Amino acid sequence: MKRKLQLRDIERLHSDMDYTQLYDYLLSEIEKGTLVPVKASGLNGRKPALYNAYWLIEEDKNYEDLFEEMRYKISPQLKLSYYEKNPEKYIRDREQILALSEYLLQSRVCLKISETVNERSFEIWKREKFLDREGGKELLSRLGISMKEINCYQTSEPMSYYSHIKQSPQNFLIIENKDTFYSMRKHLISGNDRVMGLKTGTLIYGGGKGIYRSFEDYVMAVEPYFAEEGNRVYYFGDLDYEGILIYETLVEKYKKDVRIELFTAAYERMLNRAEEFGMERLPETKEGQNNCEGNLFFSFFSNITQRKMKQILQSRRYIPQEILNANDY
Repeated sequence: MKRKLQLRDIERLHSDMDYTQLYDYLLSEIEKGTLVPVKASGLNGRKPALYNAYWLIEEDKNYEDLFEEMRYKISPQLKLSYYEKNPEKYIRDREQILALSEYLLQSRVCLKISETVNERSFEIWKREKFLDREGGKELLSRLGISMKEINCYQTSEPMSYYSHIKQSPQNFLIIENKDTFYSMRKHLISGNDRVMGLKTGTLIYGGGKGIYRSFEDYVMAVEPYFAEEGNRVYYFGDLDYEGILIYETLVEKYKKDVRIELFTAAYERMLNRAEEFGMERLPETKEGQNNCEGNLFFSFFSNITQRKMKQILQSRRYIPQEILNANDY
């Protein structure tokens, strides 16, 4: 048995609670399975948000009907041992479980074609964010189903790049920050073909750590000349622990697909600029950055240059890419 309760009625029944206490209480009842949000009722617009209505699950210790449903009406692909031990949790998740079960029983032919996470989520639950943000992955885990089994994949933000030339071999240059990408692109569009001595065919905007996922899409989907023999890929980012970590992680992640070198001339020019106006005027390292050994990164430089770079980092300062501009290219 269940009956619908409006949020305003629950607030009246618990008028001694402030909003935070009421929120904690409702979350506790939802976890117990005694209350189930009515998603169609919408959110109340406050922070943290609550639904405007809930199903109250009446006390009923006889779960035989639920066990029968689990045994005979749910797709055999779903493992229900967790819910057999926790029938009240089955009540809580029943709507989503039934939707997945029906999909597997009636529409599994759709799984032959890979879809994005949001596309598959909407196809099954009619909520595009359910898998990624609304507990869908946890539900699959409880049911013993992997993301691979429902044949969907995560997407990344499309990578920005500018191809100055199309032929191979050529040099590809990954730039960590947006301003430097735009500035170098303008430099190439203006009729130049070299950036600090490096003949550059294609600029790629990395966007910090976003490069980890977006570069995979680039390697797989970019124009075919990228993979041709003789091409070389370089990386250039801020001289700080995070920039070093991004480079070394990128190298490790894609070492089977492409060799990524360091654009040493740009780093050395950054270091020269910093020496010109005084190391003590460099900005301080952002909070939360972890020290990175950077063994691979530093191996590209002479011992003298390594020592200068490490002194800057150890003093909790860094050199941003933006220390360079069009006059340096």
